[in-house]
Amino acid sequence: MESLYELKKRDGKDRVVLAIESSCDETSVAIVKNGREQLSCATATQTDIHALYGGVVPEIASRAHTEAICGLTEKALSDSSLTMDDIDAIGVTNTPGLIGALLTGVCFAKGLAYATKKPLIAIDHIKGHTAANYLCFPELEPPFTALVVSGGHTSLFAVESYTEYRVIGSTRDDAAGEVFDKVARVLGLPYPGGAAMDRLASEGDKNALKLTVSHVEGSKYDFSFSGLKTAVINKVHQMEQKGEELDHKTKCDIAASMTNALIKTVITRLEAYFEECPEIKGRPIVLAGGVAANSHLRKALKETTEKYGAVLYQPPLSLCGDNAAMIAAQGFYEPILDEKKALTLNAYATARINPLKKA
Repeated sequence: MESLYELKKRDGKDRVVLAIESSCDETSVAIVKNGREQLSCATATQTDIHALYGGVVPEIASRAHTEAICGLTEKALSDSSLTMDDIDAIGVTNTPGLIGALLTGVCFAKGLAYATKKPLIAIDHIKGHTAANYLCFPELEPPFTALVVSGGHTSLFAVESYTEYRVIGSTRDDAAGEVFDKVARVLGLPYPGGAAMDRLASEGDKNALKLTVSHVEGSKYDFSFSGLKTAVINKVHQMEQKGEELDHKTKCDIAASMTNALIKTVITRLEAYFEECPEIKGRPIVLAGGVAANSHLRKALKETTEKYGAVLYQPPLSLCGDNAAMIAAQGFYEPILDEKKALTLNAYATARINPLKKA
């Protein structure tokens, strides 16, 4: 079926999407007009709950989503001064993520769509991260190259259209955000560890530890971070076994060295893509995902894109983490589900992006 984007092109009428995001530990409901204008976004975080356990507990996350989702929907409508009569379609993240958390959002969205007789749109969380840039850069349109770096995903895409993504490279094991969180945990930093690691890295010596940049044999654009994570954690454990003090300076040096190696791993793939695919040099580069908030990655990417004469788009920090506004933005471009697919919509824990074959 057609998308709201195609319907608007045909009749010129504005279209409004109410979207729900519950893929991990943020419950969020937002309303966006024409995929570009955020009218409201109500988000409930579970950080304090999961900090007690040093990471996200899936069952607790699902229960927290259930408790928050109805009230957040009412708040998003109230904040936008709209009612359900003003909504043209309901969008929901159905992949990838924690399966229980996803199902909470999908089931609520299906019920809301059925009760209000509104069409339903299924949205990929990774595409949503990329679409966060549409909310702050109205001139941004495909084709472009997207680098999505988050807690669960590290991928390089050729975005051919609003809905067609070609996978250039992806992580073979741990995602970048997971490495930050797990290293932060062994350093005794609070959860989530990304922001704390960013601050420490700014104070440390990036050459204090000799950490290698990984390469994936036969897949020059793919990423691998498990070796880096293991090397840093082993270093910390060795220090503890020897009775060496893990003082503030040492933590800063470890954070800086690990951050430097991780970013080099990302940048080398992007540089290789630039060198071997000259046709992309005129295309914009779009950064997205939770780790897009990392100041060191943003700086390195800016330097790299300037080197190759590419235009870089980076979302504001408020749109880097999980939020429903980005889901609503992408929902404007995705096809509306027919009645049968809307009623049988399911959630999927693993990413389902791949409408085009991998390069």
